[in-house]
Amino acid sequence: MGIPCGDDVVLIQMGKMPDEPSVITVNCPDKAGLGCDLSRIILEFGLRITKGDFSKDGRWCYVVLWVVPHDSSLKADWESLKTRLLSVCPSYLFSYYFNQQSTHPSPSPVYLLKIWCLDQTGSLHDVTKVLCKLELTIQRVKVMPTPDGKVLDLLFITDGMELLETKKRRDDVREHLMAVLGNNFITSELQLAGPEYKQLEGFSSLPPAVAEELFSCKLSNGDISVLQALCPDMSTAEKATITVDNSLSPFHTLLQVRCVDQKGLVYDIMRTSKDFDIQTTYGRISSSVKGFRNIDLFIQQNGKKILDPDSQTALCSRLKDEMLHPLRVIIANRGPDIELLVANPVESSGNGRPRVFYDITFTLKALGVCIFSAEIVRHSTSDRQWEVYRFLLKERHEFPLASDQARIQIVDKVRKTLMGWPMAITFIGLVGKLVGSAT
Repeated sequence: MGIPCGDDVVLIQMGKMPDEPSVITVNCPDKAGLGCDLSRIILEFGLRITKGDFSKDGRWCYVVLWVVPHDSSLKADWESLKTRLLSVCPSYLFSYYFNQQSTHPSPSPVYLLKIWCLDQTGSLHDVTKVLCKLELTIQRVKVMPTPDGKVLDLLFITDGMELLETKKRRDDVREHLMAVLGNNFITSELQLAGPEYKQLEGFSSLPPAVAEELFSCKLSNGDISVLQALCPDMSTAEKATITVDNSLSPFHTLLQVRCVDQKGLVYDIMRTSKDFDIQTTYGRISSSVKGFRNIDLFIQQNGKKILDPDSQTALCSRLKDEMLHPLRVIIANRGPDIELLVANPVESSGNGRPRVFYDITFTLKALGVCIFSAEIVRHSTSDRQWEVYRFLLKERHEFPLASDQARIQIVDKVRKTLMGWPMAITFIGLVGKLVGSAT
C-alpha cells in the first residue's frame, strides 16, 4: 500500500443539500483505540454518525463515516474538524518506516479561565456555547455565586487548536465572551492552571445513598413496560440484542449489535471496545431504520477470537449497559438544596464524554431553571471511573423545585437531550422512580 500525502489522510466531502450527510474518509496507519478517538471528536463537533464502514489489517486502516449535525442549526467548522481528526491519526511516515503501531501525544496544557459576570438564568450555557464554538473543552468547572448578585466561573479548559498561548487567541476568547454576555460581563482572566487544578483533579466523595442511586440505576423490566405504555414507538426497546458468533470466520469473532438509536451510540461502542482491548478488523454501521441501528463488527482480543464464555458475557453485559443507560441522571436533596447529578463513564485514557455540560446547561436554560452553583468531578466505583456533573438548582416562583412534577420534568428533559431522543418520548415511570428514591 502506498503512503498517502497529508491531505489524503482525512478527506471530508460535504453534502450538497442541507439534509444530505457529509462523508468523512480516514486513511492512515492503525493504532489501538483509533475508532474511539475519531468518534469522540465527531461527537464533540455536534455531529451524528448515520452509517459507516471501516477495515483494518493490523498496520493500516480505512474508515468511511457519514455524518449529519445533531441540530439542524449547527454549522460545523469542517476545516477545524479535519485538523482535529488528523491530530489523532498516527504519523504515517513514522509508522511506515519504524512499524510503530500507536502514538502517545503529550496531553494538552490546562488553562484556567476566570469569568466575573452578573448572575442571570442561562448565562452558564451562553459561556459553554462560546467555548464549544471556539473548540475549548471544559475539563473541570466551579461556579460560585456572590451575595451581591454576581457570579465567578472558574473553568479549567484545554484548547483543541493548541493556540491559547498566543495573545490573538486569548483576545478572541475574551471578545466572544463579552459579545455573548453583553452588559452582564464584568471581566475575565486566562492563565495556565496552577496547583488548584490538581486539587480539583482528585476524586469527589458523594454521599453513599446518592452514589448508590446514581451508579446502580438500570432499566428494569418494569421500567421497560412503562416505556412501552407511554410510547408505542419504543415498544420494541426490550428487543435490543447483542450476539457473538464464532462460526463465520476462522480468525475473528462476529459481534452484532441491534439497539435503539441514540446520541453518541457509535462512540459508546468504540469506547467500550477500547476499554476491553478489542481490535476491530472490519465493521459496518447501518443506517437507522425505525429508530433502530444495526452494527456488525469482526473483532479480536489479544489477536485472537473471543472463545472464553466469561469474556463474551463480560463484553456483552457492558455493551448492553451502554446501550440502555450510558448516562445516569437523578435529582437528590443536598441539605436544604436541590441537586441535579449527571454521570457518564470515563475512557481508560482519562477522556470524558463530549458535550455533556453543554447539553445539561442548554436544557436547564430552556426550562428556565436557575443554577446556583456547578462543578465537574470524578468518582471511582469498584469497576470504573465516572465523570460527575453536579448542579445546585435555585428555587424560583415560576418553577418550584419542591414539586415532584417539576423534578420529573427536569430529569426527563435532561436525559432526552443527552440521549438525543425526541421530546415526544416520555419516561415518566423511570424518572418518577429516580426522583422518588433520591428524595
